[in-house]
Amino acid sequence: MTRVSILRRRLALLCAALLVGGSGDASAGVDSAALGPASSELLDPQAEPGVDSLPEDVVLLHGLGRSGRVMRPLARDLAEAGYRVHNLDYPSTSASPDELVEHLHRAISDCCAWSGRVHFVTHSLGGVLVRAYLAAHPMPQLGRVVMLAPPNHGSEYVDIAGDWRLFRAVLGPTATQLGTSATSLPNRLPHADFEVGVIAGTGSINPLGSALIAGESDGTVSLVSTRLDGMRDFIALPVSHTFIMRNAEATRQTLEFLRAGHFER
Repeated sequence: MTRVSILRRRLALLCAALLVGGSGDASAGVDSAALGPASSELLDPQAEPGVDSLPEDVVLLHGLGRSGRVMRPLARDLAEAGYRVHNLDYPSTSASPDELVEHLHRAISDCCAWSGRVHFVTHSLGGVLVRAYLAAHPMPQLGRVVMLAPPNHGSEYVDIAGDWRLFRAVLGPTATQLGTSATSLPNRLPHADFEVGVIAGTGSINPLGSALIAGESDGTVSLVSTRLDGMRDFIALPVSHTFIMRNAEATRQTLEFLRAGHFER
């Protein structure tokens, strides 16, 4: 292997690690979910409701290369606030965007068919997937959506390494479509026609990530990329991409948007 090949390999691995968001989850980069029945972790402060109770549900979607484990603290806080929470796993590194959308459709149909109102709280890639899901499967019972650090206009890391074989091998076919070009997955999806609030991070803990992204960022996604045309509200917090879903202020603002449709200033 030549020196150039070694450098390209190391850069591809670095970009893959930064796009995932670091080592905040022991399962980062490895998906245990298969493209069969979706895995759902239900947190409900009350007994399983009947058809007539019409509960308010919250569906949690983790980010690329992560699992529902990283969303558990947020899930517990949402459950304590009275929501019925479904913390979904999906195979983010082994399936195409269309396959992921249908995977989520099966899971959401199973968990929320009788729900009076269904909200979504997403991290990173989860925000792009909920846009793709709602474009393919409109929901009459849709409530509000909170996106944590979403790459709504793509990632510079994919621009650098998305075409490299090692990057694709590590992060899969969906990750390679998350660049910043006009034809990338996030940039060809419709703008928001639903109530969505975006919480961005500006507290990068990775100097290499900050060096590769122009302007303010959370170390993985630029502040500019998180914004979405049609969003109802936007707030930036001094937290990193890796840990934003476990930040107390991000959780408080998430609950406020689900309750009131805006963040608290």
